Amino acid sequence: MDKKYKVKVNDSYEHRFTNEEILSLDTQKISESKYHVLQDGKSFNPEILKSDFLHKSYTIKINSNTYQVEISDELDLLIEDMGLAISTNKLVNDIKAPMPGLILDVLVEQGVEVKEGDYLVVLEAMKMENTLTAPRDGVVKSISVTKGETVDKNQLLIEME
Repeated sequence: MDKKYKVKVNDSYEHRFTNEEILSLDTQKISESKYHVLQDGKSFNPEILKSDFLHKSYTIKINSNTYQVEISDELDLLIEDMGLAISTNKLVNDIKAPMPGLILDVLVEQGVEVKEGDYLVVLEAMKMENTLTAPRDGVVKSISVTKGETVDKNQLLIEME
């Protein structure tokens, strides 16, 4: 069974893709945030301006146009089809690595007060930089990683109070 994704662009357009369709794209990485994509004989040069891995939200510039992109995976689609909503009221205290990778930077210190969306850690995974953000307002209780450290999926990075 092929994985399915829903991509919402600028809160206006929705597109559905399978993993096979995504893998069939001819893509070349030019730099950390720039790519060259060839699809149906057309050439595109997307650049990732901002990425919020936790919320699966990205700001992408293609040629001279900027797009806000939100991605829903199979689990998100299943929850949506069932008429359920993921509760955002859940109190999140532990910031864990969403995937294995390398800590490029720790942007906060212990005891610092953060607001929802503040940048906490930069994680390099699958040759992409992912900036992990604070899921809520709070205070950084402890930091379990350092710059240059390799982490495993679900490894504790930051604990909040």
